[in-house]
Amino acid sequence: MINEEAVFYSRVLTELTLSFHILYATIGVGVPIMIMIAQWVGIKKNDEHYILLARRWARGFVITVAVGVVTGTAIGLQLSLLWPNFMELAGNVIALPLFMETFAFFFEAIFLGIYLYTWDRFENQKKHLLLLVPVAIGASFSAVFITIVNAFMNAPQGFDIVNGQLVNINPIIAMFNPAMPTKVAHVVITAYMTAAFVLAAIAAFRLLKGSDHMYHKKALYLTMKLGLVFSIATAIIGDFSGKYLAEYQPEKLAAAEWHFETKENAELVLLGILKNDEVKYAIKVPFGLSLLAHNDPTAEVIGLDQFPVDERPPLYIHFLFNFMVLIGMWMAFLAAWFWFGIRRGWKSVQSRWFRWLIVLGGPLSFLAIEFGWWLAEVGRQPWILRRIMRVEEAATTSNHVDLMLVLFCALYLVLGTGSVVVLRRMFRKNPVERELEDRHAERGSDVR
Repeated sequence: MINEEAVFYSRVLTELTLSFHILYATIGVGVPIMIMIAQWVGIKKNDEHYILLARRWARGFVITVAVGVVTGTAIGLQLSLLWPNFMELAGNVIALPLFMETFAFFFEAIFLGIYLYTWDRFENQKKHLLLLVPVAIGASFSAVFITIVNAFMNAPQGFDIVNGQLVNINPIIAMFNPAMPTKVAHVVITAYMTAAFVLAAIAAFRLLKGSDHMYHKKALYLTMKLGLVFSIATAIIGDFSGKYLAEYQPEKLAAAEWHFETKENAELVLLGILKNDEVKYAIKVPFGLSLLAHNDPTAEVIGLDQFPVDERPPLYIHFLFNFMVLIGMWMAFLAAWFWFGIRRGWKSVQSRWFRWLIVLGGPLSFLAIEFGWWLAEVGRQPWILRRIMRVEEAATTSNHVDLMLVLFCALYLVLGTGSVVVLRRMFRKNPVERELEDRHAERGSDVR
């Protein structure tokens, strides 16, 4: 028996939790790579500024990890409380990747603690750098395993269905499903990209606020350069993702592109509005969708006309897809502009207005991450387990989900506000200039 009110509140609470958690999870996956690269560059160039970058980023990273643990635990709790029928059906299948995700996190946390505790205890900094390798691996694989769970929900396999139950389960086959390669690659690389642009935004903001220290200039250069590399990688993986959807989830691609009729020479539709089931004011790229889906401008692309109305994803995912792609393209362009501008001495990249664009790129990158996850989850609708179980069939029938929503909203408000306050105080009370002076006093050398 379905409780529609419980289904509604369960969906709202799950979306809220995922939307809040993904901010900290993205930082949790992306920042360890940034720390490792900064420390490696500092050792290679014998540059104290890059070493200090790694040190300060690591301190802030600990705060985001702590919040991510709480929100990640909330997701696990809500899977059981809000979606008990789904867990009863598929719990045995997703148990392995969920366990591996937890193992990867503890693997990361152990070495992160050792790394933080042993600053300045190694005469050879290269040995200290090696401690970051398991931290970065653990962070990335934590994302890999949890994304595998999501991939399984989009492309379930590795079992038989007998009397409505999943039996003869092979968890390895279930994990290595068709959705896994593109989803995992996209999640991990976009986390790297977002972390780079968020750290670049912080460096640009400090420069705008009058701190013209070389430390911030080096931080900006390093992170924008890495942001460019990872944004190019994201675009390539995004192309593979489009081809995956065309083959395995054509209804999702059709809804995201407002492709209503199956036809050849399909055009790519950007933005626009729907009036009486007709697309108006859109930018249309001839042959674009056929190229995206099949690398062939004349290829046939399946439209929404091939699917029952009650199995079509909501059409507003078109805007989620468009905004995600547009932000990604804009950030790649901005990073390329900065990199070429620095190399060729363009004054524009040193201007205040350009640095404000970089600052804006931080929240925009987070917004693109949110759009991407909403697209992934909403685009699978009406299924929680594609073509096996619908969302309303998976939800709890409890009448108290609305109270849970209020309580978790309060928790996220406290966590979000608390993490911002702690990070601001942490770095405001210990500015770069003071820390460099302290290290200069300790080592008896000029590191300014």
